[in-house]
Amino acid sequence: MSNLLLIAIPLSLVLAYYLLKKRLKFLLFFLLALGLVTGFFMKTKEVENSMNLLRHWIKEPVSKTYSYSIEEFRELPIIKIQKHVLLDEPTISQYPELPRGCEVTSLAMLLQSADIKVDKLTLAKKIKKNPTPYKVEKGKTYYGHPNEGFVGSMYTYKERGLGVYHEPIRQLAESYLPGRIKDFTGSDFQEIKIHLSDNRPVWVITNTRYQKLPADAFITWQTPKGEIQVTYREHSVLLTGYDKEYIYFNDPLTGEKNKKAPLKDFEESWVQMGRQAITYLPNN
Repeated sequence: MSNLLLIAIPLSLVLAYYLLKKRLKFLLFFLLALGLVTGFFMKTKEVENSMNLLRHWIKEPVSKTYSYSIEEFRELPIIKIQKHVLLDEPTISQYPELPRGCEVTSLAMLLQSADIKVDKLTLAKKIKKNPTPYKVEKGKTYYGHPNEGFVGSMYTYKERGLGVYHEPIRQLAESYLPGRIKDFTGSDFQEIKIHLSDNRPVWVITNTRYQKLPADAFITWQTPKGEIQVTYREHSVLLTGYDKEYIYFNDPLTGEKNKKAPLKDFEESWVQMGRQAITYLPNN
């Protein structure tokens, strides 16, 4: 019965449209009356459910559609947020090879956590680079946007440079874990806790003080994507846990494992830097 209804309902709608277009209203009214009589004598649960489905389709705006990716279905199970989490993840120092390589070093830790054998130097070579040259003109500084690729030199402080943001990192991570990278930049801090509670570390952008910076710590750049505020204290770490008072992370700047900072301060620094966060999804 249900298969017949699934075929009959769309055909009926098409027929109704055709009859209205041809101005054959009398025939349309006859068919509707016949349908009502038939429905009266066929009050089964299956027919009622089908009619309710049809009413929903009619009321729903045509522009509103729903599509679900594999990634979204993976995340349907509810993850209980733990009171405290502390993961044991690989620890890598960015020094001495990558003075500005905190982002790719933290990515190396994230990928190694997912059993991907890759090192920081390989990622440093592969990360997308931003070729926009540095210049100052009429009092304004022109340089590249970190979300378009790594800005400047990663290998030495003797040359200009800054770093890279989440988008090029996501792209590079996807090349190692296709379909499993979750970039939840812009989300609430609570989502970080969700992934950590599911035993998955989180790559983030913060600053070297792990607290909100004053306004004078930022400068303005003109980039091909528009004006942005940047700070040379920009930093990236791999989050490994939290409790009521502290957030824990592997810090490529010092090579320290499960370093801690006050939770509230760290959250404010993360928000100030654009809520940038990436992790990987379970392999199932």
